[in-house]
Amino acid sequence: MKTQLIKDILVSEPDGRTVTVCGWVRTKRDSKNLCFIQVNDGSCFATIQLTFDRENNNCNSADIENQLNKVTTGASVCATGKLIPSPASGQAVEVSLETIEVLGESPSDYPLQKKGHSVEFLREIAHLRPRTNMIGAVARVRNQMAFAVHSFFQERGFQYFNAPLITCSDCEGAGEMFQVTTLDLERVAKSGVVDYSKDFFGKKASLTVSGQLEAETYATALGRVYTFGPTFRAENSNTPRHLSEFWMIEPEAAFYTLEDDMDLAEDFVKYLLNWALTKCREDLEFFDARIQKGLIETLTHVATSDFARVTYTDAVKVLEENNDKFEYKAFWGCDLQTEHERYLTEQVYKRPVMVYNYPKEIKAFYMKANEDGKTVGAVDVLVPGIGELIGGSEREADYDKLKNRIIELGMNPEDYWWYLDLRKYGSVPHSGFGLGFERLIRYVTGMQNIREVIPYPRAPKQADF
Repeated sequence: MKTQLIKDILVSEPDGRTVTVCGWVRTKRDSKNLCFIQVNDGSCFATIQLTFDRENNNCNSADIENQLNKVTTGASVCATGKLIPSPASGQAVEVSLETIEVLGESPSDYPLQKKGHSVEFLREIAHLRPRTNMIGAVARVRNQMAFAVHSFFQERGFQYFNAPLITCSDCEGAGEMFQVTTLDLERVAKSGVVDYSKDFFGKKASLTVSGQLEAETYATALGRVYTFGPTFRAENSNTPRHLSEFWMIEPEAAFYTLEDDMDLAEDFVKYLLNWALTKCREDLEFFDARIQKGLIETLTHVATSDFARVTYTDAVKVLEENNDKFEYKAFWGCDLQTEHERYLTEQVYKRPVMVYNYPKEIKAFYMKANEDGKTVGAVDVLVPGIGELIGGSEREADYDKLKNRIIELGMNPEDYWWYLDLRKYGSVPHSGFGLGFERLIRYVTGMQNIREVIPYPRAPKQADF
């Protein structure tokens, strides 16, 4: 069955040639002499109109009428006809039907018969929601952004690295990890004793929260690498900003200082947004009109702005002067809240902001200690609308300093012996950052809840599909 994508047909000349359209019916309007069917195949936001004129046709009307009787919203069809100019507004071409076959009927209990379903309802039918305008548009944007990620790094000499999903190391040190085990949990519960030596890996293992530590091992061999894959957090956060399973983009580059890392992060954000504005224009226009007014203007502003760069200390000074505006008061040593981040980007600097040199107490063990003894070479990229988009740092390259920091935080250096080895054998300055892919898609589309930008959201009490 050779078909043509609707996105290609819609930009073709209406020269009367025969085309074949396959897709799913969005609407059907039938009158005495005319029948109009809107079909979408997912290749673009728009539908194509199939028309059947009962008074003026040179085809087997009986066969077509028999098939038209089966056409309902949600049915799949394969149709052939002449590509002709369309008198309807908003489209240049339509297909004058010659044949149509209903490949899969859709009965009256099809859940998407009507428009205007809530996002909560659509989550309950996650297997069907990609057929809606909104989720279909999200899926196309997600596809383009994934391609853009690879394009950006491949153009800059980064090697794509596949980090393991099962690990015995906690990159963030927060302990909010999903455990992987083959132990009989009922037996463990009865005995009250956990013997990890009898588990599959012979020790406690979990799903990864980040591929960064493993990426560092390859960066110190290949120079520049990046991971792009699923990560997992067992954080019991039922909010519009959190998922239990999400994808992370994590570049890691040898011989990169914090300043180099900041340059890379800024270039990356601008590249991604310009890609979306160019490659996803039709879908972004839908999001701008229906989801977040002014979305395209916001993305364009970020993509064309020079990012401000300010130390954490200076940023906190500004925030402290305006503490009456915040629910959570800012002070030196606090972890910046979303309200603080948005204030900096939207009210103070009116553009993206890179805040760097954070207090070591609120950052991870692997970040490079600054000479002041109080801060580390960390950076967060903040953007208008959501706040933090990227978090990164220069990594600690000194063996003794890293080992002492691990001990200081109550962690066991033996669990990180291989990571410490990188600082023993040919250590180099190196840096990287992490960008949550779903956070990026949420920003680009303007969607309010992160559960709408991943095909099957995993969150507390939600893993039905």
